[in-house]
Amino acid sequence: MPHLAAVGPSDGLSRAARTGEECPAGDEPVRGAVRLERRKEILRQRREELGLSQEDLAARLRISVRAYGNWERGLVKEWTDRKLLALAEALEMSERQCFWLFRVMVDRDPPPTWRAAQGSRLPEDPAQRDYLRDYAALMEAVPYPSFLVDHRWDVALTNSAFDQLFQTVRPHPTALPDDNFLRFVLFHPDAAAVLEDHEPAWCVPLLAQFATALAADPEDQGLRSIRQEVARDPFMEAAYRYGVPHWLSTYGAEAAERDGAVLAVRHPDPRWGLVRCRMVSEHGRMLDAMGLTRITLVLSAPQGLPADRGGAGLPRQSAARLRAVPPLGE
Repeated sequence: MPHLAAVGPSDGLSRAARTGEECPAGDEPVRGAVRLERRKEILRQRREELGLSQEDLAARLRISVRAYGNWERGLVKEWTDRKLLALAEALEMSERQCFWLFRVMVDRDPPPTWRAAQGSRLPEDPAQRDYLRDYAALMEAVPYPSFLVDHRWDVALTNSAFDQLFQTVRPHPTALPDDNFLRFVLFHPDAAAVLEDHEPAWCVPLLAQFATALAADPEDQGLRSIRQEVARDPFMEAAYRYGVPHWLSTYGAEAAERDGAVLAVRHPDPRWGLVRCRMVSEHGRMLDAMGLTRITLVLSAPQGLPADRGGAGLPRQSAARLRAVPPLGE
């Protein structure tokens, strides 16, 4: 039985909710059972992603452990706005995750007055917060998709170019590209539409990096949660247990390094289309202190194709050059 992370978010809604059509009466019991399972999964998966127990969530909600256990098992008479908003806050959900929570639970949007708490992933240290605010301005000046991630691939900052690259990605409870990039690559049904050669070029190297991170910190709750989710997906489990070791023995551990990797993405802007990109990973003293790494996807035309392929009207970047290296033709 497929689990929630392997199912597109529109599949979590009934046909009637998506189109306004009435579903055949015989379909309702089946759809109701599927929906109930997805309601259970969305709460449990997010809780495990945060490394929290049912006792922890109950304490955050100020209800009994038994009451929260009933919530997670779907034993709720009515999902009121108050309950769902309390859950969204307790589970540290972003605005888009809260939207998806409401769509799965009650087939409607959250109240328009609700907004996710801003800066929930920002550090408490004022100097670090100020640094990240300035760093966000620096990232915004970069024309290529750029984002900050921690060792769990939780995303701390993105720029507009990153948001544009993934603008067609549908809502998902646990695998949005600007929430956790690893989960997006492995579990979001739209990932293959943006990331070219999705399985061999993106999934396997990231699984190899994940295996290294988990081996270095096996007690990390966030990493363990991802490992549990991989185990529930037969395809990803096989890739993790057998595919990654074979791939590493063939290409070497250095092939899993993200810095310098040459990949391809399919940009939703038709002026870009299918485009080659180089992954550039950067560190710094302040970023290292916060446990963050900056990753930039430097886009360029695929090798062997004209640089302006489908690129009429795109802003052209002046070619950078090293002073110690003469330009071609000299």
